[in-house]
Amino acid sequence: MNLTLKVWRQRNHSDKGGFKEYSLSGISSDMSFLEMLDVLNEELAEKGEDPVHFDHDCREGICGTCSLYINGQPHGPHQTTTCQLHMRSFKDGDTITIEPWRAKAFPVIKDLVVDRGAFDRIIQAGGYVSVNTGGVPDANEIPIPKIIADEAFDSATCIGCGACVAACKNASAMLFVAAKISQLSLLPQGKVERKERAEKMIEQMDEEGFGACTNTGACSAECPKEIKLSNIARMNREFFKASLTSENV
Repeated sequence: MNLTLKVWRQRNHSDKGGFKEYSLSGISSDMSFLEMLDVLNEELAEKGEDPVHFDHDCREGICGTCSLYINGQPHGPHQTTTCQLHMRSFKDGDTITIEPWRAKAFPVIKDLVVDRGAFDRIIQAGGYVSVNTGGVPDANEIPIPKIIADEAFDSATCIGCGACVAACKNASAMLFVAAKISQLSLLPQGKVERKERAEKMIEQMDEEGFGACTNTGACSAECPKEIKLSNIARMNREFFKASLTSENV
């Protein structure tokens, strides 16, 4: 395959940045998208040019690190992670535009790498269980209806990649926060701190500068783990119930 890449290059957060065009030839359709970028960087290194910086780690669709905006879609044309996107999804002669996540709360570090520390700070604000719930045997003895366990597990599959933020016209993080609140509030071990958790995590989300949700559904449509919009409804209920007895009013 012969391809033309339009890649966003930006030295740091304060740099204006811009697109730079590259030509690649001999790309196998069986390569992953990241392997194709590896080939580009090998060619740039051989020429003595600065390689394109992009985030990656497990390359197995698990860690959520490979955050690329490809041809106007988070992670590209399929509902998957970038590392699981293969070049057979494109055609010989295609022009592919590659950008970083575009969100105020995700400042660009360099090129296609953004700082997603905002997600970490939201989790640190309340995305955990701190009360003593006993050991593992005790937890396993707590009866949980299968439908609840399955729903909690589905919410917990969120990998925090940020595709929901990139897809949203408001750069909202509601789907991510809702998934993290849901996975704990549904289970007995997480119910003790559910009110405080909802308040703190939503407060931190707003403080980070994410936009508001207007229910367009783009977040769920692009989520590689298919996190449901119903999580946002649950989060809103959790926050409303918490605000009725809040000590922060």
